[in-house]
Amino acid sequence: MANCAIVGINWGDEGKGRMVDLIAADFGVVVRYQGGNNAGHTVVNEYGKFALHLLPSGIFRKGVVNVLGNGAVVDPEKLLEEIEDLRSKGISVTPENLKVSDRAPIVFPYHRDQDALEEARLQDAKYGSTKRGIAPVYGDKYMKKTIMLGELFYPDYLKKRLEGILEWKNLILKNVYGAKTYSLNELMDWLIAYGEPLKPFICDTGAFLREADGKKNILFEAQLGVLRDLDFGIYPYTSSSAPLAAYAPIGAGMPGAKIDRVIGVVKAYSTCVGEGPFTAEWFGEEASRLREAGSEYGAATGRPRRVGPMDIVATRYGVAMQGATEVALTKIDILSYMEKIPVCVQYELHGKKTDDFPFPAIVGDTKPVIEYLPGWGTDISGCRSFSELPKAAQDYILYIEKNIRCPITNVSVGADRDAIIRR
Repeated sequence: MANCAIVGINWGDEGKGRMVDLIAADFGVVVRYQGGNNAGHTVVNEYGKFALHLLPSGIFRKGVVNVLGNGAVVDPEKLLEEIEDLRSKGISVTPENLKVSDRAPIVFPYHRDQDALEEARLQDAKYGSTKRGIAPVYGDKYMKKTIMLGELFYPDYLKKRLEGILEWKNLILKNVYGAKTYSLNELMDWLIAYGEPLKPFICDTGAFLREADGKKNILFEAQLGVLRDLDFGIYPYTSSSAPLAAYAPIGAGMPGAKIDRVIGVVKAYSTCVGEGPFTAEWFGEEASRLREAGSEYGAATGRPRRVGPMDIVATRYGVAMQGATEVALTKIDILSYMEKIPVCVQYELHGKKTDDFPFPAIVGDTKPVIEYLPGWGTDISGCRSFSELPKAAQDYILYIEKNIRCPITNVSVGADRDAIIRR
């Protein structure tokens, strides 16, 4: 049996969901090991087009068990909405194919409020949050002031803990932000409405996974990418969790697990949702044309994505941080309209060229060094083998592969599940 992690190499939004959906049939278990419903993993299959926020992208595959691990954070209200949405479209979601960790922290309404209030307070200095409470709940976790889903089974214990936490949280809402506070009864009613229906899904997922390890292939699904990692990303414009493959066993609840393959997902051009430095960013008409060609709008937020050419410097850094053993290159078909294909091959920093991704404080001082490769000027969405691609498209793939120093094993040429070239 072999375990695999599918992870983001850049700023997120690379196409991880479609890759998980594609290969999930080869795995018995798919695990989301970090993040919350700030994710937007787009999947297109025979059931339609979906933007998954919390549910693992293996949920469409029959016989696959999907797990939300202890490293994730769960908004019960939003998870129930997502489950019901899939069920309404004919997708089975049951305690047999979805298991949610009893150790995952609960995202409360006050976490969402605090997230939005802090972004408003920061104004032009905001971090680009999705305002879904993710940073506040992770902050509370490390301050030992969260409620775990498993506490739903111990209502007296839960009520006592929530009472103490709420006193502290209301002080922040009232005295820092001048905002609405919450009563204990209000939140207990909210937990009854949205927590109780989730109880059949909640279990010791760590025990389940440790038992499955070695008997079933396990696929770990990350949210976001290296440049949004709390430790190694463009801090402070990061997520509040660790989207690295190295964290997957911990966030899943099986710290001793071995990961045999790490598939890093990279777009054939660069995109970014949220704030922070983005060296190769395009603006104006050039950006608009690429954004429209690739339908580059955030799946979680609907915000227009920032766009630009493939960034070799950032991608090579991401490959190294993820320990990627192979790369999936997505959306290369979008570049078909270009006569020549731009690539950011180096950064210029304070008058000197560099191949290295800089410390966060100076990333914003960098300028892109651009080279151009020939375009192919034809629709490639029907290609299903490398040899069917125009030579210019082949050369582009080989150029990226050489410069990021990692083999490209999968190339997507369209949104559909089968629009993939395997090398």
